[in-house]
Amino acid sequence: MASSASQSLLSDNLIHVFWDEGMLKHDTGRGVFDTGMDPGFLDVLEKHPENSDRVKNMLSILKRGPISPFISWHHGRPAHISELSSFHTQEYVNELIEADRNGGKELCGGTFLNPGSWDAALLAAGSTLSAMKHIIDGHGKIAYALVRPPGHHAQPTQADGYCFLNNAGLAVQLALDGGCRKVVVLDIDVHYGNGTAEGFYHSDKVLTISLHMNHGSWGPSHPQGGTVEELGEGEGFGYNLNIPLPNGTGDKGYGYAMQHLVVPAIEKFEPDMMVLVVGQDSSAFDPNGRQCLTMEGYREIGRTICGMANEYSNGRLLIVQEGGYHVTYSAYCLHATLEGVLNVSEPLLSDPIAYYPEDESFPTKVIEAIKKYQKEVVPFLKDA
Repeated sequence: MASSASQSLLSDNLIHVFWDEGMLKHDTGRGVFDTGMDPGFLDVLEKHPENSDRVKNMLSILKRGPISPFISWHHGRPAHISELSSFHTQEYVNELIEADRNGGKELCGGTFLNPGSWDAALLAAGSTLSAMKHIIDGHGKIAYALVRPPGHHAQPTQADGYCFLNNAGLAVQLALDGGCRKVVVLDIDVHYGNGTAEGFYHSDKVLTISLHMNHGSWGPSHPQGGTVEELGEGEGFGYNLNIPLPNGTGDKGYGYAMQHLVVPAIEKFEPDMMVLVVGQDSSAFDPNGRQCLTMEGYREIGRTICGMANEYSNGRLLIVQEGGYHVTYSAYCLHATLEGVLNVSEPLLSDPIAYYPEDESFPTKVIEAIKKYQKEVVPFLKDA
């Protein structure tokens, strides 16, 4: 049941969630972690980490958890092929259509387009576009696209990291086409949001900020390193801010980065639309990341980003689901993030497994070094 804290929320303080059951039909298979490989000597092969179970729990916790009174449900829709060209090249879209027509293809390491995957990808893209349009049209201020397959690694010309279509990137372009002057994209997935950054790398109208573990490039599908030096090009120079955090960064380290890097950049940029790209794979228990966020850390990030949206974008905030591969704890961390976005006075849901010890001294040093570098190099931050 919802606590007294939930009852203090305004009745119109809703999160509009866009979802479609068809996204569960993206079957990523089994194997050794995300390889799809069966070596022949293991009796039990695990599901690919980006499987439908993780999203089923996110769905159920929003329907039956304490936050459920503050969720408004909306049907998603498939994107039209013509809508995809706002972010992706037609050649790449044709490649995906052809792969689907031929029964599927492994597009890059761990990224399997199987029968049903293309339809799910179109649903993810279209549902995210519908969520953004819901905000632009004034029907609600906070919308959450609960979607899979994820999208933030998908670049204009290629798939990457379980992603086919860049759901957030398509929504950002829709916002710009719909009259927004400037959009901030804050990506807190544990992996660098390289696809979204690549799509707006030459634009000064989109500020992309990514907090990720310092994993570097992982091959031809992900040539970007996520380093502080990757700042954008041309008119976009300085509008791609990477915050590669050391492995083991937890609630205090992320909070320090938000306070000293993210908030000042948003304040200087003054966006009129905010997008939070959220992955729960930054949690302390995720099999696909090496960071140590707990529910409280996610809650504080949600609270901070909501405060910035209230100050600069009239409360307008789109949240887009990305990674998060611990089948149960990811759902709890999502719940906590949305609690923060709703700015509840007390947690609605307690953390079932964390305490996790954290030494924030090294992350703090890294963040201070990034701050110094950005103030010296990024034009719009020099007097921040």
